[in-house]
Amino acid sequence: MAHLFGIFLFAAIVLLTMYITYWAAKRNRSTSDFYAAGRSLNGWQNGLAIAGDYLSAASFLGIAGLVALNGYDGFMYAVGWLMGYIVVLYIVAEPLRNSGKFTMADVLAYRLKAVPVRTMAAIVTLVVSTFYMVAQMVGAGSIIQLLIGIPYEAAVVFIGVLMIIYVVFGGMLATSWVQIVKAVLLMSGTILIVLFLAFIYGFNPSRLFGEVIAKNGVEYLQPGLLYKNPIDLVSLGIALILGTAGLPHILIRFYTVPSAQEARKSVIWAMILIGIFYVLITFVGFGASVLVGPDIIREADKGGNMAAPLLAQYLGGGPGSVGGEMFMAAIAAVSFATIVAVVAGLVIAASGAFAHDIYTNVIKRGQADEKQQFRVARYTALVVGAVSILIGILAKGQNVAYLVALAFAVAASANLPAIIFSIYWKRFNTAGAVAGMLVGMVSAVLLVMLGPSVMGENAIFPLANPGIISVPLGFLTAVVVTLITRPETMEDKYEELYVKANTGMGAEM
Repeated sequence: MAHLFGIFLFAAIVLLTMYITYWAAKRNRSTSDFYAAGRSLNGWQNGLAIAGDYLSAASFLGIAGLVALNGYDGFMYAVGWLMGYIVVLYIVAEPLRNSGKFTMADVLAYRLKAVPVRTMAAIVTLVVSTFYMVAQMVGAGSIIQLLIGIPYEAAVVFIGVLMIIYVVFGGMLATSWVQIVKAVLLMSGTILIVLFLAFIYGFNPSRLFGEVIAKNGVEYLQPGLLYKNPIDLVSLGIALILGTAGLPHILIRFYTVPSAQEARKSVIWAMILIGIFYVLITFVGFGASVLVGPDIIREADKGGNMAAPLLAQYLGGGPGSVGGEMFMAAIAAVSFATIVAVVAGLVIAASGAFAHDIYTNVIKRGQADEKQQFRVARYTALVVGAVSILIGILAKGQNVAYLVALAFAVAASANLPAIIFSIYWKRFNTAGAVAGMLVGMVSAVLLVMLGPSVMGENAIFPLANPGIISVPLGFLTAVVVTLITRPETMEDKYEELYVKANTGMGAEM
């Protein structure tokens, strides 16, 4: 019966999201509708959608698993991801909404040479989106395998096909409402688990942490279990805090609201929701470590991604009980909704980067009509989906929070320097932007390949996360190359951008 209940929940979420896609497809009449939901969302709706986009499989499955297996070091992921929105709120959200149209590259191309900066920005967007999407695919494969018993590989293919359908037919409007529904489901599921935990421990957190220490030792609540080198933890924090402001699928969400004021409101709503979630998911992780146990969590998935569903199973009555199996099925279904929403956002960011930036503005020099843009965006979604399915199958068993941290490192190293300098530094030029993005992206990916995550004990680079090297390198390269190359004679465009970014005059409506 519990198995049938899981299949029913799974089918219900698929049908609901398909209906949203059908509803949105009838309203997609222009590129603005497809890429930016017609700028029709208000602040709280977009805040919910941002939370739905941001609280990925890495947050729900990955962080719960990292906390359950590694204690304090796993909790640092939650802190880093939450603090990243401070940078978004004060530095990026308003200027980006005022200055751009559909993608991050719109801001760079406003005052710099369009062809090189759009091409480079699109490449970085595709790299970041692929890293991030693979993490969701790994989570999807594990959770669907647990929920309805189909093989991991088949589950990855299924979620890939599903996400392509959402984007191709529903565009950003469907994606936004799928994310809103998902945010409500995820918050509800997490609160329910924590209420069960609170009841067990008499609504006294110190009793829970006392049991964590008794079972796992006091070092579980101290740094060092996952990251033996404190510099590695600092490097992770740099990537997580700064990477948020460079994530393409988050940045494009600010184009779905009608004004910069609504963009600011959406960030504040998102911060409130995300902050509450990350506090709660920490308790979920520690609860799983005590009530389920690290050995059982690793046995289910060596990356720890099944910690939250297994805790739900325990809280519902344990393995084999109807209550336990049904509660686990409900949480697994929520996890599936989480993955569906985030993957849809990533696909639309990737397809928009290619169709809008490379095809329309580089290859066609701005002369492509809307039908051509739609067609290319849909073809790109197919390709991105196929590549993600393939890599998702190959990445089986990796922790999804770790995979997403790599995407954050690339975003912080490549995108953030270009965005900040383009908006705030008059001397900044095209050469500096392209060089900063290229070096930031290549150094982040290369250092990961040379690090312990890929090479193990034979690693050439000692740190698991490259942020402490690649982020400063991206900023420094952008500065040095700008200073040693000729200034560009487009000062009037900088003044226009500065006024537009800070006042909203002439912004896309």
